[in-house]
Amino acid sequence: MFNIHCDTTMSHTILRLPTVQARTGHSRSTIYQRISQGLWTRQVSLGPRSVGWPEQEIAALNAARVSGRSDDEIRMLVKKLEAERTVAAPIA
Repeated sequence: MFNIHCDTTMSHTILRLPTVQARTGHSRSTIYQRISQGLWTRQVSLGPRSVGWPEQEIAALNAARVSGRSDDEIRMLVKKLEAERTVAAPIA
């Protein structure tokens, strides 16, 4: 079974595409291709023409790749990360 620890103390920063590209080394087209393949989390809408990705999701996906996880394991991780988005976050 594939488990990855998501640190809940990590900030809830949303990263825009140029930052995601810099942190992953992936091009825009590769990121969107991986989304369509289920190998990357879907973007979060920040407004009518603005999207980003939660920082902790990018860190988790990078860690999974570095540790040599298979595509099937990464697909499971993507589903888990996206499911965790639906958990109500406390409003400060």
